[in-house]
Amino acid sequence: MGTEPRKLCPVSWAHRPANMMNRPPLKVVSGMPILGPFAENWANVQRFQAREGDLLIDTYPKSGTTWISEIVDLILHNGDNKKTQRGAIYERVPFLEYAVPEMPTGTESLNAMESPRLIKSHLPVHLMPNSFWEKNCKVIYVARNPKDVLVSYYHFHRMAIVHPDPGTFEEYLQKFIEGKISYGSWGDHVKDWWKIRQQRNILYLFYEDMLEDPKCEIRKVMKFLGTDLSEDVLEKIHQSTTFKAMKENHMANYRTIPSTVMDHTISPFMRKGTCGDWKRHFTVAQNQLFDEYYEREMADTDLTFHF
Repeated sequence: MGTEPRKLCPVSWAHRPANMMNRPPLKVVSGMPILGPFAENWANVQRFQAREGDLLIDTYPKSGTTWISEIVDLILHNGDNKKTQRGAIYERVPFLEYAVPEMPTGTESLNAMESPRLIKSHLPVHLMPNSFWEKNCKVIYVARNPKDVLVSYYHFHRMAIVHPDPGTFEEYLQKFIEGKISYGSWGDHVKDWWKIRQQRNILYLFYEDMLEDPKCEIRKVMKFLGTDLSEDVLEKIHQSTTFKAMKENHMANYRTIPSTVMDHTISPFMRKGTCGDWKRHFTVAQNQLFDEYYEREMADTDLTFHF
């Protein structure tokens, strides 16, 4: 596994015409739908060796992953946002499963990093590499209400060319309910992490709580990381991680990703950052259908969400 980071080919995605890019279909690995290019690197993901001191940030997609990643990086650098400008968020917190042509994979990037490492993943509990549990790594998990996840994920599919075409919102809603999108069932994902939160070294947060009282949630993260920072530094971290600040921060807003991978003219990566945007998208009938789905999914858990 000690492979060197892959060198970019002379014709990189940054210079490839958009019409050369096809949207690859999903593939199923270990029973989970995932992006086709990601599936090609699956064996390396499953063999990945965590190290003592690694910190894992895990979410179902579009649940505040970039937000919590920026918060954690700032905490670990005592609120010094000059240090968090050292690279794009996907370089500072590499994405474990990431794999697209002509770019280093997530496993390659992580293997080349010095410890301790910040690691991003969207994997469900049962597919996490065992080394994370063997090394007793700390995990921060963020969950978000599924209606806003669905809307955000739909718009992300529209702009992220490595995803299959989402089709209409109606079609995508049905795929979401059936778990036929990348990373599969939202309900299983959030519930399975919730079940083990007290058995493992896990801090389980909610996106809606982060919106309602961000400083309170940042304090929780600081405590979990064993970091005691002053109120001035806390306020600085808070101000640096507001939606407006992050949307304008090119080291956090994914604007440095080639347009052939993410087309921000279709939909920006940092789109809304709110709770309740689903109300602008769901019809009455769609909302009723989704409420029935939500009640089925959550019937066997004490986990609840605010909408």
